[in-house]
Amino acid sequence: MAAFSSLETALSALRYNRVAMDVASNNIANAGTDGYVRRRAEGVSVGAPDRPAMWSRYEGAGGGVAVGSINRMTDPLLDIRARREHGNQAYLDIRQAVLERVETGIGEPGDSGVAAALADFRSAWHDLANNPGSDAARSQVLGRATALADAIRVQSRNVEAEAGDQRMRLLSDVAEVNTVASDLAATNASIAVATLNGTDAGILLDKRDQLAMRLSALTGATTTARADGGFDVSVNGVPLVVGKTAGTLDIATGVTPTGGADGNPVTFSITDGSGTTALPAGMTGEIGGVADLLSTTLPAYAAGLGAVAKELADTVNAQHALGFDAAGNPGTALFAYNAADPAGSLSVAITDPDLVAASAVAGGGLDGGNATALSNLTAVEGSYQRLVNGFGTEVASVRRLAANQQVLTSQVDGSREQLSGVSLDEEMVSMLAAQRAYEAASRVMTTVDSVLDTLINRTGVTR
Repeated sequence: MAAFSSLETALSALRYNRVAMDVASNNIANAGTDGYVRRRAEGVSVGAPDRPAMWSRYEGAGGGVAVGSINRMTDPLLDIRARREHGNQAYLDIRQAVLERVETGIGEPGDSGVAAALADFRSAWHDLANNPGSDAARSQVLGRATALADAIRVQSRNVEAEAGDQRMRLLSDVAEVNTVASDLAATNASIAVATLNGTDAGILLDKRDQLAMRLSALTGATTTARADGGFDVSVNGVPLVVGKTAGTLDIATGVTPTGGADGNPVTFSITDGSGTTALPAGMTGEIGGVADLLSTTLPAYAAGLGAVAKELADTVNAQHALGFDAAGNPGTALFAYNAADPAGSLSVAITDPDLVAASAVAGGGLDGGNATALSNLTAVEGSYQRLVNGFGTEVASVRRLAANQQVLTSQVDGSREQLSGVSLDEEMVSMLAAQRAYEAASRVMTTVDSVLDTLINRTGVTR
């Protein structure tokens, strides 16, 4: 009977709009939830029966509406790009942060850096050349030499301390990667079960996306969607997560389990669930940035600083040996160092001011010829300046690349937020629309009830 079908149509509208209001309410409730993707109820029209009756035909105008699906508002291609850009951003950000800290520790230009100590050291020799008989001038040379050696050692310790901190960070990041990979594998398994059972997997999919994003930020990993709704993850082509099985990322060389250095570049290995081990050629993300710092950038600067310390000690010692001290004896080495670590071990080898070889002639006369020669040794300052300038150029380049990447990352994040983020204004409009539609469907049901009452109880009544 057409009137009864109208009740069913109105009922379907009530059910659909109630679901629409529930979805909007859930979106509003999770507006501040990290990683939540807004949902939208999709309605589908219920048409005529797909099989006609044998002795009658359908005379209705449609069967109402039904909830076709509750969709997560995502764009898979945009998500893939966001993961890639966040991996690149994390790589540049960690490099920028570390290099800026090292640059601050270098302290150039400044009054407390190595360059200032070198200038003061040469100035002390110049003062001694002008007054070779002054004990105060000789003591000043030793004091300035000690200050210079201290400045170089402090800078060396700062670089080594930063490298030690980054080794510990690397161990922590690798442990986090393995934890996140295990969580993603478990989430993949739960998504597969939910999909098979036909239950809503929206919360699991949100968690899956968050875990995949974190893996990308840590390693620059790429993801591939599975037919059951999960993600497979690989690092530079080497599988890390396959379905419900997670591999293990390990540090192969470069860092010991206790955070020490083994003298080799940092490399990694991934062991899958079957025990097969593969070596990813490299990675981006935070771990890739730390690995490059430990393998290339920090060792290169430490080696350059060591070369400066060695050049300083060798040139000064060579010239000092050509002179004569206050007693007329040939000069001895002014600086001492360990060849394995020149910058970290540089020290002043003499403590007696009378052993300073200021004279260029034997016999203990008041001559400052050798002090003048020592004050003119400027080659090491040029070497140090080239080292610092090269490092400063690298810092500026990384800073510029990170800023450019941030613009791109923010643009992608803005596009994702526009699609997936919860807008309270939009949800309010959706709730009001569903409310009005619900009220209209209720009015239809009231009208149909009135029609049925007339038809059943009042047909044939004359008054």
